[in-house]
Amino acid sequence: MAHVPQIKVPATYIRGGTSKGVFFNLTDLPERCQVAGEARDNLLLRVIGSPDPYGKQTDGMGGATSSTSKTVILSKSSKDNHDVDYLFGQVAIDKAFVDWSGNCGNLTAAVGSFAIYSGLVDADRIPENGVCTVRIWQANIEKTIIAQVPITNGEVQETGDFELDGVTFPAAEVPVEFIAPVDPSEAMFPTGNVVDELDVPGIGTLTATMITAGIPTIFLNADEIGYSGTELQDDINNSDEKLNFFETIRAHGALKMGLIDKLEDAQSRQHTPKVAFVAPAKSYDASSGKAIDEASIDLNVRALSMGKLHHAMMGTAAVAIGTAAAIPGTTVNLAAGGGERNCVTFGHPSGTLKVGAEASCQAGNWIVEKAIMSRSARILMEGVVRVPGDSF
Repeated sequence: MAHVPQIKVPATYIRGGTSKGVFFNLTDLPERCQVAGEARDNLLLRVIGSPDPYGKQTDGMGGATSSTSKTVILSKSSKDNHDVDYLFGQVAIDKAFVDWSGNCGNLTAAVGSFAIYSGLVDADRIPENGVCTVRIWQANIEKTIIAQVPITNGEVQETGDFELDGVTFPAAEVPVEFIAPVDPSEAMFPTGNVVDELDVPGIGTLTATMITAGIPTIFLNADEIGYSGTELQDDINNSDEKLNFFETIRAHGALKMGLIDKLEDAQSRQHTPKVAFVAPAKSYDASSGKAIDEASIDLNVRALSMGKLHHAMMGTAAVAIGTAAAIPGTTVNLAAGGGERNCVTFGHPSGTLKVGAEASCQAGNWIVEKAIMSRSARILMEGVVRVPGDSF
């Protein structure tokens, strides 16, 4: 039996924030994969090594976690006053599925540098030394993001002394601004309420803030579901019962938020919404052993991504945290002590993160001008990936 040989596809493997992903320039993809559809999804699945019933992604570039099973496609922007279009694909590990329903805030930090390396940013906008402002159109959610990429001697500066909990080594700081994460014409709170009672059969009625800023997120109170807010991954991820508990809540929340039409649709929308739980500040030891003092944080937050407790915090969920914290009365705001605030520092399994948001109430509706946080990014490998020629 004859077998089709492998093909080479130019690609770059990059860490952005606390995630890693395989980045592609759209024009480098095989022609039939340059448009949305089965061929593109199949290519990305094969690159990452999914679906893998063993859950390891051994035969691909994925790292067998939601944070490392990611793909990015960039192209010269078709939007005025933008440099690059950024499309994110979250690849399922054990299923033949690529979720295009949301953004990855962590990998956003790497989009600017990859765009510069790939020649997608006009040369006259890149200083010899200083900061290059990269204007990103996030195609999944149709939002503008601004990345401030440091430049030294005309090249992207990747090394530095900025430390990010959840990342082992320091690197250069990349401030990222999520501009108008909720359009004034959209409903920041899909139910119309800052706080809801979420009825979950078999579990009960839970207090929840359901918000669409950054990424659709359901924020629960930790104490209502039997948690303290100081949990680490092994406290939840080693138990199918606990994971099913959160997935059940997530599915019912997605239905109430209007993201799905029927409960079973949640299975094909794994990336969104996220489910998270919050608690007042409390000291704990992070996964690295680092002691987190409650005096150094405003609250604790734990979030699940693709069915597992995240090892740190998703960047888009951090936008949701910052936004919700700025709006009095949300579960996030109350866990942080209530009142008006334009930034919070929260504890997560790997340490802490500070996120700011500018929010205001206009004509009875909450508006967010932007959310801001710092990340870092570093190219790990560049060249080509190989996949069997008949895999897509």
